[in-house]
Amino acid sequence: MVETIKRGVKKSWNTYLSLIKIIIPVYILVTFLKHTGIISYIANFFSPLMKLVGLPGEAVVALLTGYLLNIYGGIAVIASLDLGAREITILGTMLGLAHSLIIEAAIIKKIKVKLFPLVSLRVGLSLLAGIILNIIL
Repeated sequence: MVETIKRGVKKSWNTYLSLIKIIIPVYILVTFLKHTGIISYIANFFSPLMKLVGLPGEAVVALLTGYLLNIYGGIAVIASLDLGAREITILGTMLGLAHSLIIEAAIIKKIKVKLFPLVSLRVGLSLLAGIILNIIL
């Protein structure tokens, strides 16, 4: 029993450290981008698209981070933005459907599945879910 608890604590600690290595740098980077005004430029550019899913323009940074890096990076960005429960629900659902696309693309190629249709399907469903949630929430 004690060995099992020790193994569990060790595994959870390692998981915690690996998540912190992602979340803290992304959070700091996004905070820096907010204070330098770069996020404002990005937000203005993507605002029309983000309005379809009921999110502010700067939420595209969380979406792209989650899509391209991983879901934990997306969460770090979400934490650095001033979003309400509705927006976080929409964004979280979208990221749940399509995240870590670069990493998963490498895996998909190894198992010889057509990459473009699968990635397109995931991103498309993510955007569709965002639009639907924007309507019903």
